[in-house]
Amino acid sequence: MHRWSKLFIPTLREAPADAEVASHKFLLRAGYIRQLSAGIYSYLFLGQRSLNKIVAIVRDEMDKIGQEFFLPAIHPRELWEESGRWTTMGENMFRLKDRKGADLCLGMTHEEVMTSMARSEVRSYKQLPQIWYQIQTKFRDEPRPKSGLLRVRQFIMKDSYSFDLDEAGLDRSYKLHDGAYRAIFTRSGLKFVVVEADSGAMGGSQSQEFMVYSDAGEDFIASCPKCGYAANVEKATSRLEPVEEMEATGNGNPELVHTPGCAAIADVAAFFKISPASDIKCVAYMALKRGDKGKPDAWHGVAVFLRGDHQVNETKLAGVLKAAEFRPMQAAELEHYFQGPAGYLGPVGLDIAKEPIDGGLTVVVDKSLEGRKNMVCGANKLDYHLRNVCPGRDFGWTLSADIRSVNEGEACPTPGCAGRLTVGKAVEVGHIFKLGYKYTESMGAHVLDENGKEVRPIMGCYGIGIERILTAAIEQANDDKGFWLPPSIAPFTVVVTVTNSGDESLRKTGEKLAEELEADGLDVLLDDRDERPGVKFKDADLVGIPYRINVGKKLSSGIVDLVTRGTGAMVDVRIDEAAALVKERVEEEQLLAASF
Repeated sequence: MHRWSKLFIPTLREAPADAEVASHKFLLRAGYIRQLSAGIYSYLFLGQRSLNKIVAIVRDEMDKIGQEFFLPAIHPRELWEESGRWTTMGENMFRLKDRKGADLCLGMTHEEVMTSMARSEVRSYKQLPQIWYQIQTKFRDEPRPKSGLLRVRQFIMKDSYSFDLDEAGLDRSYKLHDGAYRAIFTRSGLKFVVVEADSGAMGGSQSQEFMVYSDAGEDFIASCPKCGYAANVEKATSRLEPVEEMEATGNGNPELVHTPGCAAIADVAAFFKISPASDIKCVAYMALKRGDKGKPDAWHGVAVFLRGDHQVNETKLAGVLKAAEFRPMQAAELEHYFQGPAGYLGPVGLDIAKEPIDGGLTVVVDKSLEGRKNMVCGANKLDYHLRNVCPGRDFGWTLSADIRSVNEGEACPTPGCAGRLTVGKAVEVGHIFKLGYKYTESMGAHVLDENGKEVRPIMGCYGIGIERILTAAIEQANDDKGFWLPPSIAPFTVVVTVTNSGDESLRKTGEKLAEELEADGLDVLLDDRDERPGVKFKDADLVGIPYRINVGKKLSSGIVDLVTRGTGAMVDVRIDEAAALVKERVEEEQLLAASF
């Protein structure tokens, strides 16, 4: 039996000043975690119990589809150089040297290690498919650790990797993980949404994120309440309404107009009395292209043109250009590529590169400009703009692509749907994506197919942030008193609070009740501390336990109080019925979660 009086549960009345989001505040106040340094935390007794329960759920579901490994956290440089990521990971990777001077890193993820294992051990198509997973500590040199366990430098991840003979096999492995993830997050009591996503630094094609809506999130999700479409804004699209084109002036050709002091989109729109949707905005970047085959890294000019009311989505842009990094052009670079100043940049008359970021100026036009007529744009001359500009007639481009961020209220992209998109913050708790041949190709992994021919296995990669499940659960269920966790991941299911530990009758009844609850398979914490009832009630409300039974003055009538933390509802219960009722409530909550 766990007695509060014997445990280390260091609760705080106030959260530290730097704790901003709810989960960070309450994890500290409830004694789940303590900070060692920026982005590095210790998990105390309550926190570790919850994490162990989450890990148990993850392991139970993953064991149904895969095999558990445990791989090194320290990796040799050579392995990451084979995939090309030793350089591309940049400063996000913790790097170190051993006593002999060999370069090593702390693992952020394990594609390279898993691929190396497959390359060495898997020889034949008869050994496929394989799904290997592990639950392990990862390391990332996060430049701005914040929000408690949401942005850290050391974290626990379940990462798994599938190896299949062909794309049909990868489809099956992907679907197996999709099902396992839905079961994991459902059993963990999360209200989650599955969205289309970008694969990021891992590479790959089809990609889904599992998200929990929360103001603490750093991802933005665009979704349609009408049809269920949902996507990370890094991937989301929308259907644009037709724009009423302006009438041409003069002979209809581009016309130079003096626009003194009109460097901002709003000023241009006001000057011409047009909607920003009829203005062509330019965003000028320098894009970093990583060198390969011994070539050095190089920066190249990129000009992005889109509607004046739209914003560049740099994740989409990076995916289109295969660029490692972007930065704004400086004045000298603007002069070199545009011969014009910021605020007056335009697409007419530019020397355009034929291939993306391969010398010259790469011009990227958003799809929304295709087919437009009689627009306004910068003239690459101080205090001047051009009107009557028609994309395709008056200027060309290196490539055209969807590189804009969707806006709240735009039409849903699903064919036939009349819904409108909403955009909200969310916390990512899981991510699955198809890697394809990225690692088996670069690292030389192959198997013999049924015809004895060497072929590359195709890979998938699948991750879950263990701590993120805990923080997301707190973000979706808290109030000014504290938080409450789903019974499946709470450190204890029920706390039995003896209101006066000096009263032998109350104390013995509390102990007996705790024993009965444990016998029914529930995790029980007995609050036997020599504290005032109010102190005990406040602590119980704070630390995330979903149910509380108060053993107090009503005991003389054979009654105890059952408090449901999530609703605050308190009911009188006969002492001999309390254990059964709590168990019934827990089972009902699990069924409700399963139906979400």
